[in-house]
Amino acid sequence: MSEEILMNVTPREVRVAIVENGVLQELSIERDSRRGLVGSIFKGKVSRVLPGMQAAFVDIGLERTAFLHVSDLVKADQREPIVAANGGDDFRAESIVELLRDGQELLVQVIKDPLGTKGARLTTQISLPSRYLVFIPGDRNVGISQRIEDEAERRRLRDTVQGLVDGFGGAYIVRTAAEGVSSEDLRADVVFFQKLWPEIQQTTREVGAGSLVYEDLPLVLRTMRDRVHDDIDRVRVDSKETSGRVAAFAEKYMPEMVSRVEYYPGERPLFDLYGIEDEIQKALERKVQLKSGGHLVIDQTEAMATIDVNTGAFVGHRNLDETVFKTNLEAAQAIARQLRLRNLGGIIIIDFIDMVDDEHKRQVLRALDKSLQKDRAKTSSSGVSALGLVEMTRKRTQESLEHVLCQVCPVCAGRGSLKSAETVCYEIFREIIRESRQYDAEQFLVLVSQEVVDRLIDEESTTVAELEEFIGRPIKFQVESLYTQEQFDVVLM
Repeated sequence: MSEEILMNVTPREVRVAIVENGVLQELSIERDSRRGLVGSIFKGKVSRVLPGMQAAFVDIGLERTAFLHVSDLVKADQREPIVAANGGDDFRAESIVELLRDGQELLVQVIKDPLGTKGARLTTQISLPSRYLVFIPGDRNVGISQRIEDEAERRRLRDTVQGLVDGFGGAYIVRTAAEGVSSEDLRADVVFFQKLWPEIQQTTREVGAGSLVYEDLPLVLRTMRDRVHDDIDRVRVDSKETSGRVAAFAEKYMPEMVSRVEYYPGERPLFDLYGIEDEIQKALERKVQLKSGGHLVIDQTEAMATIDVNTGAFVGHRNLDETVFKTNLEAAQAIARQLRLRNLGGIIIIDFIDMVDDEHKRQVLRALDKSLQKDRAKTSSSGVSALGLVEMTRKRTQESLEHVLCQVCPVCAGRGSLKSAETVCYEIFREIIRESRQYDAEQFLVLVSQEVVDRLIDEESTTVAELEEFIGRPIKFQVESLYTQEQFDVVLM
């Protein structure tokens, strides 16, 4: 499988695309005006404790206060044991009011960017990533990524890291990228943390509440740290300066990748060369066409995302069951890609086409789970429900592609539909009758959009004549080009 990373750099925006076999799989966007905060550490100040929600609002210097839940404050080994009524052991987490008070200062890390009207989500369990390790202050143990399956390699890594960190507090998680690396490479990461953490502690003591203490790497370097692995064929960057920074980062932390970092100087834009711009436009549309002729319809709301699978023009070659099964199989792979590409998170409901055969249902779910294995975000899915729906969740840490690139439509206010011209005509008629009974006017002037005026003087002309006769006053119409189809004003003359 061919895999490439493409970096498009402009003065105020950076876009990074993950391309597999020539097909866009993921897109990350970072703008100077709205740079992501995940991983950044702040010195916060508790502004309000909410006992009923077991949470607190924390001021970290942003426009909206951030949210800290007790589950992100108290670790499992800090739970207070109580004696249950049956004499057995029961556990309860400490109440938020026992742990925090208004005005208290504390070190917090952002684990979820502000989304819509919600503030950032915080944790007090700080974690600092490097190329091969994740450092967690306070604990004292070594964990190994579950994706490293070889038991001998897991033992080697655990023994190596434990030998390196003796005498320096903190827990370490060995990342997947560490598989097969030398002890010297691991030592470099440990030394990095031994310098970084005391610096963060010192900065915390010096700054005031609401201040940034530590900021994660910019997008291009985060991508090199978190996404580059041996299967990446090349990293192409269309900025000479950024290409140099990426190459320098690779030389320091991953020398084997230096030769794969390329500066792209071509006249044709890098994203155009790979068809990325067209794919971005498609990712903003509701309908996703499948190669078979079927299609997906994806709707995103604040509460959840829904995906409907339709056969469309695909009629199959044998029977209906085969047509449905083939469409659902193709849809399962397409859905996994769309979740990554659009960065959809939270609750996701998938309405596959109804299948009668239980084996077909199992195969479609297996295909979905297999395709989701490539997803970095944590996902979990259920079986097919009694209503024929598949319910799943995908961890959401950043805003979706639609929320990053788009804003709510000022015409429909996000509804996705407008009142028809016919409906607006009848609203105008009712308003004229209402005002004719309340006010004494010689005539009425209706200010309205062109579409509605066209209908009023054409299909509704008879109704207008009857209304004029009924109220005993003339009605005039005036086009207002700036009015939307739903807007109108009735003016007394």
